[in-house]
Amino acid sequence: MLPKMSIPQTFIQELLNRADVVDIVGRHVQLKKAGANFSGLCPFHSEKSPSFTVSPTKQFFHCFGCGKNGNAIGFLMEHAGMNFVEAVKDLAQTYNMVVPEESLSPEERAKRGEHREHVQTLTDILEKANTDYRKQLKNSPKAVTYLKERGLSGEIAKDFGLGYAPEGWRNLASVFPDYQSPLLVESGLVITNSDEHQDHKGEEKRYDRFRDRIMFPIRNIKGECIGFGGRVIPVPGAQAQPGPKYLNSPETPVFIKGRELYGLFEARQSLRTMGYCLVTEGYMDVVALAQWGFPNAVATLGTACTPEHVQKLFRFTDSVVFSFDGDAAGKRAARKALEVSLPFASDTRSVKFLFLPKEHDPDSYIREHGHDAFTRFVSDATPLSRYLIESARMGCDLDTAEGRAQFASLAKPLWQALPQGVLQSQLLNEIASLVGIGEKELIRLWGPSESDKNSYSKFKDSNNFQGKENRTNAGYTGKSNTPYQASKNYNSREARSSYASNLPLRRGPSSRQDRAVQILFNDMKQWELLSPTQHTMLCALQAPHGELFKWMDQQLHELGVQSFAALMQGLKGHAHYDWLAKLFKNLPVDLENTPQELSSILVEMEKDSIDQELQLLIPRAGSDPVAYERVRFLNNRRARLKSGLAV
Repeated sequence: MLPKMSIPQTFIQELLNRADVVDIVGRHVQLKKAGANFSGLCPFHSEKSPSFTVSPTKQFFHCFGCGKNGNAIGFLMEHAGMNFVEAVKDLAQTYNMVVPEESLSPEERAKRGEHREHVQTLTDILEKANTDYRKQLKNSPKAVTYLKERGLSGEIAKDFGLGYAPEGWRNLASVFPDYQSPLLVESGLVITNSDEHQDHKGEEKRYDRFRDRIMFPIRNIKGECIGFGGRVIPVPGAQAQPGPKYLNSPETPVFIKGRELYGLFEARQSLRTMGYCLVTEGYMDVVALAQWGFPNAVATLGTACTPEHVQKLFRFTDSVVFSFDGDAAGKRAARKALEVSLPFASDTRSVKFLFLPKEHDPDSYIREHGHDAFTRFVSDATPLSRYLIESARMGCDLDTAEGRAQFASLAKPLWQALPQGVLQSQLLNEIASLVGIGEKELIRLWGPSESDKNSYSKFKDSNNFQGKENRTNAGYTGKSNTPYQASKNYNSREARSSYASNLPLRRGPSSRQDRAVQILFNDMKQWELLSPTQHTMLCALQAPHGELFKWMDQQLHELGVQSFAALMQGLKGHAHYDWLAKLFKNLPVDLENTPQELSSILVEMEKDSIDQELQLLIPRAGSDPVAYERVRFLNNRRARLKSGLAV
């Protein structure tokens, strides 16, 4: 496997500066002009009135309903399910830009080019086979009869590209004139025997992998055929048939089972409109559910659920329901799904587990009980929090000290796999209650571990665990920790009179420094308008503010004025990226960031810094001529600032 492609940050920023997010989003969302911005119905969740806004000046989109936001690359990743590299390539192609590959020798670049061509050749071969399988389905009465008996319509069969591989050993020889091509073996369409089974000409014996089976093409998120699943057609009256019921393509350069989900390409739009994804265990489950009004189903491909599966699903929806048979095998598969889902179970996501009665699969359950009953069944599925507790306490007698201790031991790795947040905090409380000890005592007994993702050393710092009130951005405390930090409350009467008309925020920033960061990162051109004194003052602020202003100043010199989207992209990997992203999280896209507001903020910041310096100098001014002259200068500067004469 080739190493991951590395794209220079400078190219990504240049791409975002050239791209128009309104144009990119507008290809998928009907946008209307709304003042300085554009609005429309959010493509990421169902809504009747527009809450989705796109800003041409900031080159950013934001939905006030579901909270999705980002730049043009982020939109392609969210909407089309692309990974980062795929989105960059797609966007670059739109603007006729060639994506460079960082730190690669000519030989490595050539190798990558050959790999891409090889992958494209394999998908072309698979597409050609799929075309033939679909044609063969129309000519096979028994295959068509079977699908009709399963309740599938011709429209559903067409939507999923269903086909039929006829009986016989070498039917694909009529599709591919060079049946001896090694590409047919590499794509998984043809099987070769070992050397000891060569024919009289010394050639390997080869034959079609799929014979007399209903064919389910497996598509990647771009809709390309990358493999197949084949189902045996049952013979009426026969007790058993040779071979496995389902036969899957082997793993190939284009098909890795642990990364792909059957039906995701077909379901991608329905996941957003229906609000959740139903993960099932088979191809026929997915197709039958679509027939019965549940087009939001996908299936794993003959393998247990993987982290890659879960991560890919959460690109399209914040709610996943795993459906399993109620037998022992289903319970084992559910436990595996629980374990791989835990690191992704943030407070804004929902994971549930649905266990069907032993005598049913989703198709038969809907047939017997109806669409509405299955909908209720899904809505009543077991939440991840409850299933975590049930899994940990299975086989533990909580009426005994030994059983409670065993339960605590089994619950520990599951709880620690959760991301820090409200859900983790609530589960800690529930586990501690079942064990019969306090939360702090349970954490102490569990003990932190270097390998633990969410050890006590991190968790104990949260305000919820300490029992303190969460500090919000409602008001700055006034405690000074930098030479230039405002000594007055940002929401004081004086501050409100200066800023109220300029801050249509849902919630005010915690300091003037925060607001200065918001304005200058939203409108980088204003940095060029500041005086050298103001530049020096902002860059001298303690972290994170000063470090961010220094970085922005460097970007201006190297790449010129950039959009907010390009700045945020370039900042990825920076020590203060997460802090900055949080600062902008609830900032309205249409917020005005005027030079007048910035100027008034900088004046107040400088006045506060002068006041702090004067407090230190005045006691020395009577005996120190240098201090005396500095006091005179600062008093004069403050007077000019107050009168509006200073620049």
